[in-house]
Amino acid sequence: MNVLAVVVVIGIVAITLGLTSFAARRNRSTDDHYIAGRRVSGWQNGLALAGDQLSAASFLGITGAVALSGFEGMYLALGIPVAYLLVLLVIAEPLRNLGRFTLADAVGARFDGRLLRGVLAVASLILSVVYMLIQFVGAGLLAQLLLGLDFTVAVLLIGALMTVYTFLGGMVGTTYIQVFKAVLLLATVLVMLGIVMSRTGWNPVGPMIEAERRFGGEVVVPRHDDTTAGLNNLSLNLGVALGIMGLPHVMIRFLTVRDARAARHSAQLAMWLFALFFLTLPVFGYAALNEVGRERILADNPGGNLAAARLAEIIGGNLLFAIVVGVVMATILAVLAGLSIASSGAVAHDLYNVAMREGKVSRRRQFVVGRVAGVAISVVAILLALGARSLNVAFLANVAFAIAASTTMPVLLLTIYWRGFNRVGATWGLVGGLVVSLGLVLIGPDVVGEDHLFPLSVPALVSVPAGFLCAWLGSLVGRNRPAARGIPYDDLVARAFPRRRSTGDSEEVMA
Repeated sequence: MNVLAVVVVIGIVAITLGLTSFAARRNRSTDDHYIAGRRVSGWQNGLALAGDQLSAASFLGITGAVALSGFEGMYLALGIPVAYLLVLLVIAEPLRNLGRFTLADAVGARFDGRLLRGVLAVASLILSVVYMLIQFVGAGLLAQLLLGLDFTVAVLLIGALMTVYTFLGGMVGTTYIQVFKAVLLLATVLVMLGIVMSRTGWNPVGPMIEAERRFGGEVVVPRHDDTTAGLNNLSLNLGVALGIMGLPHVMIRFLTVRDARAARHSAQLAMWLFALFFLTLPVFGYAALNEVGRERILADNPGGNLAAARLAEIIGGNLLFAIVVGVVMATILAVLAGLSIASSGAVAHDLYNVAMREGKVSRRRQFVVGRVAGVAISVVAILLALGARSLNVAFLANVAFAIAASTTMPVLLLTIYWRGFNRVGATWGLVGGLVVSLGLVLIGPDVVGEDHLFPLSVPALVSVPAGFLCAWLGSLVGRNRPAARGIPYDDLVARAFPRRRSTGDSEEVMA
């Protein structure tokens, strides 16, 4: 057991528990628990978005993918900054104005219907469980290999801490933890970057040059002889760029801010923080290849998930190693807290209150059901994590992005921007996109192996068009059903874009 790493982790956990205790004083109502009472400022939410999205899957998975796959692993780092540019331009403002507690509220602002709410809740749950699985795998591997804890014990401890955070602090506490973690992670990354660059003559591409010298040119150039690999990279980036707009635990952060202006500012700040962060990961990946070596990385974990921590140990000694471990554990806890809020809200507000009880459940009852559901969902994610420890967490994250890009994202965008969309189309789009994306993953190479029926690891290239196609076909089927049309589209636009309407350019929006 690395005593210093354990001490650092305990210290960081103690700080986050203190933040949760402080937040518990402000977590008095359902609004506080799910959306922080809509009191979060733009800069706070921007840092919280960074704390939510700069995850273990990014820091550990992408660094390991670059170290093991060379240039091919760099594709994993391209999509997030682009995704948040799209969030800023397309979704941040209308989502804040239409939503209440969940993504389904934004769709429900136009279409009623218990079936649609239920399907939206199920899609949100699947996405949340997949993402929770990612964080639990990362936490278990770190604790097992770096702290000397058993994988199962570590996952159970992380799950217990997550339950405490969400039970006591709700979204208020989650926001505090995510802001704290974002600052800590960015500071650690900058320190590591400075040390790595100092060892390569302050040349940011020095590790890449050294890798080419030692391992050959194939590690620094994309492969041109493999059509499947090229299509998979294209599919991966499409899923990431579009999938962020459909991830419930990310998008509900825009429901916590004071107004639409704060939503736009938070997306802008997050975009720049992501660009800074993801530019450093290929540097760390090549540095890990040079300093740690492919054999040591594979010996630690077949997915390469510990390359970043081993690099920190070599370049900064046990102190930097312990700090990186502590920061990554805080990263996992912050993301898990946000996921728990999103999933419990989907169960209590969308599935239980609207789909099952027709909106007749009190706020207090929703609050209780949400807490119970959060624990149950955590148990499911933990059980799945116990069987997925050998998978690369960056791959798992990109599968989640692809599912979101094929289901909730098309429905959300078409609800806001297409006059001809209707409730039947929304339901068909969700079900069709979910079936296609999950089905292609299950028959793909990372699940089936050599006997796969679908060649791509990430199905977004096929499943995203399928999701839009199902939504369009469903809208054609339901166009003659008056009850499926929802509220008048012009009324929705007036709610979604009040700022533009007040300045006289609402016609451009409605076009």
